Amino acid sequence: MTFAPALALEGVLSAQQLADTGKFILSQQLADGSIPWWRGGKLDPWDHVEAAMGLSALGHHDEALAAYEWSARTQADDGSWPMEQTDGVVTEAASDTNQCAYIATGVWHHHLVTGSTDVLLRYWPTVERAIDFVVRQQRPGGELAWAVDPQRKADDFALRTGSASALHSITCAIEIAGVLGESKPGWQRAAKRLRDCLVESPRSFADRDRYSMDWYYPVLGGALRGCEARDLIEQRWDEFVWPGFGVRCVNDHPWVTAAESCELVMSLDAIGETASATKVLSDIQCMRDETTGGYWTGYVVADEAIWPEEQTTWTASAVVLAVDAVTGTTGGSGIFRDYALAEEQDADGAAS
Repeated sequence: MTFAPALALEGVLSAQQLADTGKFILSQQLADGSIPWWRGGKLDPWDHVEAAMGLSALGHHDEALAAYEWSARTQADDGSWPMEQTDGVVTEAASDTNQCAYIATGVWHHHLVTGSTDVLLRYWPTVERAIDFVVRQQRPGGELAWAVDPQRKADDFALRTGSASALHSITCAIEIAGVLGESKPGWQRAAKRLRDCLVESPRSFADRDRYSMDWYYPVLGGALRGCEARDLIEQRWDEFVWPGFGVRCVNDHPWVTAAESCELVMSLDAIGETASATKVLSDIQCMRDETTGGYWTGYVVADEAIWPEEQTTWTASAVVLAVDAVTGTTGGSGIFRDYALAEEQDADGAAS
């Protein structure tokens, strides 16, 4: 059944506009359930799930399940998916650990939106294989190898953004296990080591300091909350946030991107900074295409130009999820706010 919940953000996006965004995502979904960046474009397992989450939040539950069914059907025996494919043809056979982990976030999100335990039971084998694959790539310091190559050899470096996102996915997988009565102490240990590495050993990760994702993802992924999270966001706010336009993708170019802006929105929501989150979300509406209901990937402020000239399903979905986060409309609105491994801190910085 398909229905449209009253997802809207007063003064920013109406229910009809968001319904149109849902139609845009649906228009790009293929008959087999897969959701590429756009029809004829590439598909990766993380963005496919992100798009499905947007469909869940907008009430397109059957279509979201078709996307998860595609994931289950195409999963490799080792629990992974290829990093990139187009129209079913694999174009990058390596497997990104963070991309593979994200199925747990998507399935848990669908459960939160719908209240269905059946979806957890149906896709538990898929989630279990995926998280087992990811945990096997954990390095001695706790960080996750970024990817495994086509010969299944793990890379010798890790990325802060990917590890932080995977931490959140492992946390969601542990939640699924708890509902189903499954014991996963190995996952719990891996998550604790990963969180400690993200917080205490930043040099364990390859240098991607110029990217805004490396700035806010420890908050979005749940490694940090409380005073530590607020301090982290404040430290580089002026470097990455462009008032009136959104969030830079990188700190050395005048290019703001809608998806990174929405992820910052959800990070801000997770630490209670709802007013700032709403302002950033409002600022990026310059990247909306009212004709399609979709969003352009980015905008070069200095040139007053859209770039690249593409509208992706995952960007549209990020907007949907950000609106849901700040409005608390669906049961899945707290997917990034409520599922964190961080120790909460009081105003004085003491763990509680």
